[in-house]
Amino acid sequence: MQDYAFLLAIDTCGPSGSVALGRLTGGAVEILGQIELEGRSYSATLVAAVGELLARSGVGLKDLAAIVAVNGPGSFTGVRVGLSAVKGLAEAARIPVVAVSRLEVLAAKAGLGSAALDAHRHEVFLRLAGPDRQPTEMLAGAAELAAIDSAGARLAVCDHAAAALLSSAWPDAAPVRILPPTAADALALCAPRVAAGEFVDVALLDGHYLRRSDAEIFGEPAAPPRP
Repeated sequence: MQDYAFLLAIDTCGPSGSVALGRLTGGAVEILGQIELEGRSYSATLVAAVGELLARSGVGLKDLAAIVAVNGPGSFTGVRVGLSAVKGLAEAARIPVVAVSRLEVLAAKAGLGSAALDAHRHEVFLRLAGPDRQPTEMLAGAAELAAIDSAGARLAVCDHAAAALLSSAWPDAAPVRILPPTAADALALCAPRVAAGEFVDVALLDGHYLRRSDAEIFGEPAAPPRP
């Protein structure tokens, strides 16, 4: 009996994305390969990239023990394209899925509990954690940031916009700048969860958006006039 398992990870949440293949042995994962994806071409390149990645290592869908899905926050289109691919692959081959927040992957990559990502519109997607705080993720602008005690806060950031907003709102904080998280980083973080069988219901898997879509925000009907 083989004592290893193959894992696939998909992350299409950011300005660029990636797919990664790993081999899980015991509690450790070895990254066998990763393919970078351009953000504006996810729908056209994602499935082909997965096929190429598997073919390089001679691995078939039936050989995968699990898929790690980075389900947001980030681009609505990117998140939806990625999750659609994950669901299609998982349901067709009956592969279990682990879902993880991109903020958690970023924080773990920096060895921290907290992180922030650019959410555009002068806002950040924010993850806060600490010894006396359960991890919390939210959408925050200047007003929300001003209401949070930021004394001594250390956060992972991977883009200039998030770092600039945090530095302005929290002058006493210490943003730690690192490279953006990748699918390989998600595999490394979630390998123990795969081993522990911490899977989600694929039928209920949804995006971790933290913000409503533009269609929901701007497409709402006007309130009826008051009598």
